[in-house]
Amino acid sequence: MGFLLPFDNLVCILLGISFTVWITLLLVFIIVPAIFGVSFGIRKLYMKTLLKVFEWATLRIERGARERKHLIYKSNANGIIEKEPTSLEEEIKEMRRSGSNRALDSREFEMSDIFYFCRKGVETIVDDEVTKRFSAEELESWNLMTRTNNNFQYISLRLTILWGLGVFVRYCFLLPLRVTLAFTGISLLVIGTTIVGYLPNGWLKDFLSKHVHLMCYRICVRALTAIIHYHDSENRPKNGGICVANHTSPIDVIILASDGFYAMVGQIHGGLMGVIQRAMVKACPHIWFERSEVRDRILVARRLSEHVRDQVKLPILIFPEGTCINNTSVMMFKKGSFEIGATVHPVAIKYDPLFGEAFWNSSKYGMVNYLLRMMTSWAIVCSVWYLPPMIREEGEAAVQFANRVKAAIARQGGLVDLLWDGGLKREKVKDTYKEEQQKLYSRMIVGSHKDRSRS
Repeated sequence: MGFLLPFDNLVCILLGISFTVWITLLLVFIIVPAIFGVSFGIRKLYMKTLLKVFEWATLRIERGARERKHLIYKSNANGIIEKEPTSLEEEIKEMRRSGSNRALDSREFEMSDIFYFCRKGVETIVDDEVTKRFSAEELESWNLMTRTNNNFQYISLRLTILWGLGVFVRYCFLLPLRVTLAFTGISLLVIGTTIVGYLPNGWLKDFLSKHVHLMCYRICVRALTAIIHYHDSENRPKNGGICVANHTSPIDVIILASDGFYAMVGQIHGGLMGVIQRAMVKACPHIWFERSEVRDRILVARRLSEHVRDQVKLPILIFPEGTCINNTSVMMFKKGSFEIGATVHPVAIKYDPLFGEAFWNSSKYGMVNYLLRMMTSWAIVCSVWYLPPMIREEGEAAVQFANRVKAAIARQGGLVDLLWDGGLKREKVKDTYKEEQQKLYSRMIVGSHKDRSRS
């Protein structure tokens, strides 16, 4: 048994050296640069290399499909039915024009009107513009992950070996690295904000709180191998305002907070999230609500108003959609954050799904499963645009202001501007939507009050 001892010592020495080298590399190339906000360009080089590999893999798939005479599935983000933005009255008049010799301005019911509603119903079933916003989009080119390609099948030995090598790199190298970085970032956030929380209120506490948050968020960004392009930084949100952005993923918070300082708004949670929230609020005036308070709109509005009136406090970060959308569109903004009269700083976030799908389909994946998928992706690549601040105009309703801000975000991010409520992810269509269509048709047939009084 004595001859095993040198071997055991050798194993312990090798493990110790490996651990020391691993921690040293993390500190030198990732953690320390993240603290000071600098980059060695390794991630950009990594992204360029991946692009070349993806291009080769896509060309190889297309060539293999041609050789086997297989059809390649191509996604269409704009839908399979071409639609033009026309009103109900215009479309019904067009149908009457093509199918009847009666006067187009007739206010009488015609049987042909039924076909308009039948066609709209069939179009919605075949190509629903709402439901498809709650599922990840299919990529046109392959990124060596089976989860994002409907064309995945055996093509060649070289391509299969390359795919297997990709699986090994993502699960055996990137995943442990990212878990280590995420654990480091979260631990430092909890420890740092707890220590800062014991300091007396003043400029020193505010300074340390801001930079502890910024440092930890930057480390967490590195844990996702995130490559973020920030545009128009002169429009960054200022104190005493509200920052609103489109919502794709829980990491939207980290993406924005790694480039600026924000006060968070949210519901109080238990478990690990609760520990993080309690530590953060000690160092910075974040706004956390109890579960029973979330639906109290008056209380929420009062807390937000009190925060933004203090020009010293950080801007509030809010996602008015209230749910995650798949980054192809922007859905209805809840009006609550637009009623308090504060300056609104719009921000548009657009992810590149080629390197990793950031969208969280919460109805399909739990948080742990989602984080595992994120940490086993190649990278998270996105662009962030800071738009000029916007204020509510005189006589402008909160809903109109919300829609104006939403339109600006959609236009800048290249997203589809939809009026539908994101709550339709889990709820049925409200009767008010149906009644609105009924009112439009009724107004067309019966006419307005003035028309009836003239007749």
